[in-house]
Amino acid sequence: MAQYAWVLEVRPGYEEEYKRRHEEIWPEMVETLKEAGVRNYSIFRYGLTLFGYFETDDIDRTTKYLAGSEVNQRWGDWMDPIMKTEINPHTDFPYLLPLQWHME
Repeated sequence: MAQYAWVLEVRPGYEEEYKRRHEEIWPEMVETLKEAGVRNYSIFRYGLTLFGYFETDDIDRTTKYLAGSEVNQRWGDWMDPIMKTEINPHTDFPYLLPLQWHME
């Protein structure tokens, strides 16, 4: 299983709102992530910096599925006012970080 990560930012003053929205994440958004092949997904926050980590067997399928998902689009629109998000125009997904080292 391949591992992936991204870095995004919460807009200043929206830290608690970001946390609240994820504590109440829509069940259909979680289901969409699972349908896209996302597993073991975690998001961490340090100050305004968000670090997301997830695993998937097929990143191309995952990013295409999420880019075409109406639920994912609604979630993104809902989160947009409280987040700074850089989207890779080639994948329509946040820029992924290159893996530097892994220990099993």
